Amino acid sequence: MDRIRIVSDKCVGCSLCVKACPPSAIKIVEKKAVIDLAKCNFCGACCEACKKYQAIIIEKEIEKTLKSDIPAYHGVWVFAEQRRGKIASVVFELLGEGKKLAGKLNTYLGAVLLGDKIESEAGKLILYGADRVFVVDDPALKDFHDDSYARTLVELVNEHKPEIVLTGATSVGRSFIPKAAVMLKTGLTADCTGLDIDMERKLLLQTRPAFGGNLMATIICPETRPQMATVRHKVMKASAPQPEKKGEVIKKIISGDSLKLRTQLLKTVEEIEATVNLAEADIIVSGGRGLGKPENFAIIRDLAQQVGGAVGSSRAAVDAGWISYSHQVGQTGKTVCPKLYIACGISGAIQHLAGMQSSEIIVAINKDPDAPIFQVATYGIVGDLFEVIPVLIDQLKK
Repeated sequence: MDRIRIVSDKCVGCSLCVKACPPSAIKIVEKKAVIDLAKCNFCGACCEACKKYQAIIIEKEIEKTLKSDIPAYHGVWVFAEQRRGKIASVVFELLGEGKKLAGKLNTYLGAVLLGDKIESEAGKLILYGADRVFVVDDPALKDFHDDSYARTLVELVNEHKPEIVLTGATSVGRSFIPKAAVMLKTGLTADCTGLDIDMERKLLLQTRPAFGGNLMATIICPETRPQMATVRHKVMKASAPQPEKKGEVIKKIISGDSLKLRTQLLKTVEEIEATVNLAEADIIVSGGRGLGKPENFAIIRDLAQQVGGAVGSSRAAVDAGWISYSHQVGQTGKTVCPKLYIACGISGAIQHLAGMQSSEIIVAINKDPDAPIFQVATYGIVGDLFEVIPVLIDQLKK
């Protein structure tokens, strides 16, 4: 239990804490602060107000998995995200990476599949590397809700005790996995671009960009289990199917309380795009600040159409309102790994490079010969994009 106390020797009865307390849980009695514990919600506002005297102390008790219990945790789990019965491609990337981690730990690779009438997809997860697939097939899980998905995953984790749980850093993964981590009282590293095992301590090494992408931080979770991470799409190689692979499908029934919902899905509105999905595209044509104005994205769309690619964008163009956020490539947008990436009028800020520099071939078009984008480009064209791109389009049409 959290505890709060007044240090009588330091309290001067100034009443600053009384004014700062949102639930009005403090009053001054005989020139000393007194806290009504029935009203206090441990928000810490009083401690902030009492910085000068430091007469109020909150002691937060954090329940942790005892180190003696850690050996009971085994297995590497991948959350098998699906939408309308189709497994997301990031899952196959996680299975490929999870298999490597499981091999180093000499343990099994598991997958968690939640949904309605979804059991038939379990075989595909085994085909791509899973040794065990935990399936919860229930009408209440047909549509994604972070409450029900988080509680369901927590029940499975508490029962089977995996030492590692991975999910994609997608809108679904980012929505419910933090909730699950809090319920499990463990750590979570978001947006990882690299995973490995510290063989000496048997800990998951979770690498992700930090400080605006200027350095890479490796994070560990030594005292609690499971070790949890979300992983960026398109930064890891997808596993290859193994036709002879055998595995176990474990069907689970979750209690009704875990499936209760506080919200209701009324309608799903999908963005209609003329080009292919950005995260799945083999070819991406991106535009940046060099386009000058939103109308000039027409030339980017034209080039993308000619090469059968998707339209991307730098953050600068999105922030300027020239194109929607769904097109943004970079650290705060989508991480992509196409076979061909064409950067038009993009200088190459480190945040943008973090999201596309693993592309197989990078073609940069920029009139500034010193633009950072040329440092990662396979081919560079120094020139005005409004002169270069029309020539490319004309040749492609021919």
